Order: sequence, then C-alpha cells, then structure tokens
Amino acid sequence: MATQRISDEPAYVLHRYDWSESSLILEVFTRHHGRIALVAKGVKRPSSSFRPILLPLQPLHLAFGGDAEIRTLKAAEWQGGHVMPTGDALMSGLYLNELLLTLLARDDPHSRLFDVYAQVVQVIASEHGEALQSALRAFELLLLREIGLLPLLDAQTMTLLALEAESRYSLVPEGGLRQTHEADRASLSGAQWVALQQSLADAAPFTATLRACSEVMAQLKPQLRTLLNYHCGVPTLRTRQMMIDLQSL
Repeated sequence: MATQRISDEPAYVLHRYDWSESSLILEVFTRHHGRIALVAKGVKRPSSSFRPILLPLQPLHLAFGGDAEIRTLKAAEWQGGHVMPTGDALMSGLYLNELLLTLLARDDPHSRLFDVYAQVVQVIASEHGEALQSALRAFELLLLREIGLLPLLDAQTMTLLALEAESRYSLVPEGGLRQTHEADRASLSGAQWVALQQSLADAAPFTATLRACSEVMAQLKPQLRTLLNYHCGVPTLRTRQMMIDLQSL
C-alpha cells in the first residue's frame, strides 16, 4: 500500500513530548483527520525552521505522511493572526487542549468542533475577563454536544417532559437535566436551559452559545466542571489544579 501523504491541513498543536535529543512527538488537532500523533524529526535543533512555530494555540497548516499510528511531519507553516497568549489566557488555552486530549479519540474527525476551537483561540488571544469565561463555557457545551455527552437541554432527561420556564433545573453526571430545589444556586431556570439549547442549534453556534452563556456563567460553570471531570475520569483537571496552585502563591 502506498504511504498516504496529507498536505496543507489546518491544525493546532495540543501537546509536545520529547522523543529523542533532537525530535518531538506532537499531539495535533486537525480539521479533517481529528486528533493525530506526529513525529517532528530534528525539530529541537537550533537550525530547524519548525522550531519557532510548533507551539500550542497557533494556527498552522501541516503536511504529514505515513500509515503508522504515529505519522511523520513533513512541513509546517504558521498562518499568523496573533502572538502567543500569556497569563490566564494561556492557561485557558492549555485547559482547552487538555479537554481535547482527554475526550477525543485519535483519528476521529470533528471539523465543526475544529472551527469552534479556532474561534475560541481568537478570543483567548484578544480577550480577558468575562468574555474569555463565556468563550470557555460555550466551548465546553459544544464539545460535549459534539462527542455525544450532552443531553438535550430543553427537556428533563429521565422523563423527557418539557421544562417549565420558571422552575429550576441542574445538569448532573449520569442523571442529565433534572428538576432541583429553588434554593439551589448552581441551577438554571427552564427558560435559560431552553435558550442554551436553541443557541447550540443556531447556524452560528459558537457566537450564539457565547451570547447565551454570558447570561448564566456563574450558575453554569460549576455544573459543566462537574460533568467534564466525571467524563474525564478525574477529580480535577491538571490545568485547573495548576491555576489553583498559582493563585495560592
């Protein structure tokens, strides 16, 4: 069988591992091939043209080949647009990358999710505060929906009954969306959940979901965190624990 070669593939580096004194293994999120592993030979040498561009949160076009589980990087071109984020923005980007590394299987394409990720990276590179937090919540929702881990948000999961606009509901692991006590502050009204469901179905889902999340961030964040930790199989994601440790210094 001829070795397959892919050229001009939109991609982002999610993580890098040392492979030898001069080479790296890259975990890469591509638009048409999903999450893949590449070996970047000689990239750690000072003379390598790949060295300054194979960084997280940078839009790239890659060429690679091979039919093994770990393919070989042939070319890489930086697509420009922004400098490397720093501080909280950088940690937010690494958090997104950890979610993708944990929840996406290799060689499973998710072109819609790739486009959403690219939009979130643009927000991370230019925004801080509430806009950044809304973008993270929107990405979490769209990621969970894309991989089939988000229930419908306009009905109670166990009974499929429609939500009552003024009643309160919480999103819980294994239980889905269920009615909760009025005093539960980590809950949303039925009308708010329905608005989120409608935003996910919008023709421009990231923009619509970003807008919907901005109205309910305080209540939505702990619910999504619990759900994501459950599906990732960890009490706390590494990047979040790192942020907690840095804030305590």
